[in-house]
Amino acid sequence: MSIDDPREFGIADMDVNNKIHRFFEKPGPGEIFSNLASTGIYMCSPEIFDWIPEGKQYDFAKDLFPTLMEKGKKINGMLKRGHWTDVGSAAAYRQAQRWMLDSLPGTTIEGNFNTKSARVVGPLKIGNNVVVGSNSALVGPIVIGENTIIGDNVLIGPYTTIGSNCVIKDNCRILSSYIFNDVTIGNNSNASGSIIDNNTIIGKNCSMENGTVIGPRVNINDDATIHSYVKIWPEINIKSGSNIKETITNPKFN
Repeated sequence: MSIDDPREFGIADMDVNNKIHRFFEKPGPGEIFSNLASTGIYMCSPEIFDWIPEGKQYDFAKDLFPTLMEKGKKINGMLKRGHWTDVGSAAAYRQAQRWMLDSLPGTTIEGNFNTKSARVVGPLKIGNNVVVGSNSALVGPIVIGENTIIGDNVLIGPYTTIGSNCVIKDNCRILSSYIFNDVTIGNNSNASGSIIDNNTIIGKNCSMENGTVIGPRVNINDDATIHSYVKIWPEINIKSGSNIKETITNPKFN
């Protein structure tokens, strides 16, 4: 993939026959021999594992690929067009999700869809057995997974994804947020520009401010506020009424 500024990425030198002759990680001035980012999906023969030493960190671009080329092994690349981003940050992940949602061709409903007096504006992709309560509004682009229940008077705004087996209770506001599977959000809570991972439970009257990242299996109790750009690591319990202004880590996952 050709990129405007290759300084933060690994670059590849590829010829007209798609053969790669060298890689370089995070080049500086005078070293940027190409603007082709070494990214995407690597397709390798199973014998690739024979070249990777056990018990140490070993990077494909910095370690493995240069070694293979030194030994005369052939590595080919493929030019692709389209959007590309390194989703190593929450902001980049949200941007990638926006690109995906912008590509929705229209509204698709798979299987049963149950709603009463709700306002639904596409484009949307809705899985099987989704229920939307009374006087709720879905304004696309939105993707909702199967077996998800959305309560009454809920606003789900553009650029939102909600996974499978989720429960969004009454009077919630979900805007530009990316919610994974098996998540419960309690009455009158809001998420704005948030990422919420699997099996997390959020109580009532909670606020996930813009740019928050909530890890899997987190329990956020009632009346809590998570300030903008704060990250909550997996399996953290947030007490009722908490006002979280700084990232909370879990040593178990260091």
